[in-house]
Amino acid sequence: MIEPLLIDKSKKGRLAYCYPSLDLPRSFDQEFAYLPSHLQREGSARLPEVSELDVVRHFTRLSRMVHGVDNGMYPLGSCTMKYNPKLGEEIARMAQFTEIHPLQDISTVQGCLSVMYNLLEDLSSITGMSWGSLQPCAGSHGEYTGLKMIRSYFLKKGDVGRTKVLIPVSAHGTNPASAAVNGFDVVEIASNRKGLVDLADLKSKLSDEVAALMLTNPNTLGLFEEDILEISEAVHEAGALLYYDGANLNAIMGKVRPGDMGFDVLHLNLHKTFSTPHGGGGPGSGPVMVNDLLRPFLPKPDIDLREGGYVFDWDRPDSIGKVSMFWGNFLVFLRAYVYILRMGSEGLRAAANHAVLNANYLAKKLAPYYEIPHTGGIMHEFVISVKNYKEQYGVTAEDFAKALIDEGYHPPTVYFPLIVDEALMIEPTESESLESLDAFIAALIRIAEKAKSDPASLKKAPVSTPVGRLDQVKAVKDAKVRY
Repeated sequence: MIEPLLIDKSKKGRLAYCYPSLDLPRSFDQEFAYLPSHLQREGSARLPEVSELDVVRHFTRLSRMVHGVDNGMYPLGSCTMKYNPKLGEEIARMAQFTEIHPLQDISTVQGCLSVMYNLLEDLSSITGMSWGSLQPCAGSHGEYTGLKMIRSYFLKKGDVGRTKVLIPVSAHGTNPASAAVNGFDVVEIASNRKGLVDLADLKSKLSDEVAALMLTNPNTLGLFEEDILEISEAVHEAGALLYYDGANLNAIMGKVRPGDMGFDVLHLNLHKTFSTPHGGGGPGSGPVMVNDLLRPFLPKPDIDLREGGYVFDWDRPDSIGKVSMFWGNFLVFLRAYVYILRMGSEGLRAAANHAVLNANYLAKKLAPYYEIPHTGGIMHEFVISVKNYKEQYGVTAEDFAKALIDEGYHPPTVYFPLIVDEALMIEPTESESLESLDAFIAALIRIAEKAKSDPASLKKAPVSTPVGRLDQVKAVKDAKVRY
């Protein structure tokens, strides 16, 4: 059954609220008379007139149609939709944290500042970096911040000729975007037959025009860059810096640190690796961590611990300045800090071990049914290709993904990375049990068999959902964004 829109349930005169009458010196129209006429409504907003019970039931029914990690596996590759312990959620909802304001006197938020300071210490230890900033509010925001620091570093040195950033062809799409926004020219680095950085191509493109190499390790194919130390040495010998896309740290926590690999700056996604739900695209947090070389360029203010307590240090002449309205998404920090404290070093290491084990188990079991182009050194995720199914039966990666919805699973990431045709990127995370993994394998095998026996049925998927497959071309060309 399709849940109707609230506007379709509207009955004149019904109310879901009961507010006291406004007591203002001027009417609404007078209060906002300074607004340009084109920004003012010509008539009243068409809002639904419904009762409180109508509203509650409507959104309760909608909530039951939503798929998330609390009601099923979420194998969205490169996004880490892991289980978020309810302990963190409980603490993040405490009034002592939710009812504070970023402009309060610093003496009244010492506990919150201690959380932020201690979290930075923990992240420094986990990554092998010197210090960081919690201001960036998402991964791409962290990328932007990191590259801005790199740019400031070279400008401070007077090295204005470093205008290029090298990025592997397998990289996440935000990498070249972040580089371009910072004014850099993007140069692609090829992948070798193993799906790793082509060393020869990298070395041929290193010069005194290169500011940095952006690298994900494990990369977006889920493979560990086995030549990372040689890569780091070559980049630094050329006078450039090494940027680490640490959006997904699940595979290496407690096993190896980016700082020990030679990276100069990185960003993390607390909302992936360190336990915050991806609620409607947020909230996020993309802290940047740096070595001593780039520490002076971190966003200000820094958080410092002095004799009188925690303070904001604004006296940072080389800082790139603020990159967030206030101090970042505090409740995300809190969830991450609770997660780290609860897990401990052994728990984080175990999470990494299980994430890698689960991914390799799935890859091994699915190999007889699906092509896996790159199998050497699989870490927390892997990519399968259904190119052969498309060629023989006309069934695409999108069709496989939609069919998984009918099996009760959120689809994996599709058509990424672009270097694999008809790609499905699968990340089981450390959260799933053996029984859960086996059920997912069985579902993918059923879909593979149906692709051969009845490919037309997959073109109709999903058929078990309130809304079936959308006409994506029509949705783009005839988008109705206003009602």
